Amino acid sequence: MVDPMVSPAGMRVIRLLVGKPPQTVADLVKAVGVTRTAITDQLNELAAAGLVEREAQRLKGRGRPRHVYRTTSDCLPLLFANSKNLLVPAIWKAIEAIGEETLTRKVVQRVSSELANHYKRKITARSPEGRLRQLCKLLCEEGGLMEAVRRNGKLQMRKRSCPFIGMIDSKRTVCCVDLEMMTKVVGRPVRLVACRHEGDPCCVVEIASDKQSRR
Repeated sequence: MVDPMVSPAGMRVIRLLVGKPPQTVADLVKAVGVTRTAITDQLNELAAAGLVEREAQRLKGRGRPRHVYRTTSDCLPLLFANSKNLLVPAIWKAIEAIGEETLTRKVVQRVSSELANHYKRKITARSPEGRLRQLCKLLCEEGGLMEAVRRNGKLQMRKRSCPFIGMIDSKRTVCCVDLEMMTKVVGRPVRLVACRHEGDPCCVVEIASDKQSRR
């Protein structure tokens, strides 16, 4: 599945650039058969997303330098987006087969800690609610569709999109990773109160009360 932020036209340009020497706008116009304006617009969008970079190339003689474009390494996962649907569940099954529940638990804790450290460096709020709000904002900046809302006196994060949707295994191990990551970032236990895999429109998490944390 292609990243929803990249249009089919953008993916066509990526496929023409990846793994090849840098190309000019004229090269791409010739290969695609569209206008120069269309190619330029697509390149600008890809560059803004960090998927393409531009550099000036000096020609022999005294002419003005020309601009050429190349893909960045960030575009490579887009070309194999479906592989995680097979790879991640296979990895979890292998972990369970080799080490059973004990090893799986250790892996969940280690992975959630790595993810939590990534976000904790960017969070300055002291209160759990403030940290949850900032985490929600960071996830949105990474392309997620998240909302921090208050329901029944509690702050909730409504996860309208899920970066792990293609990695779900039968035991929803990745969901455990996600919840543990948020717990580590927020500094208080975070619980799942609604789940898209149980028929809800989206996943919803909230900070657990002291009584719920002791259960």
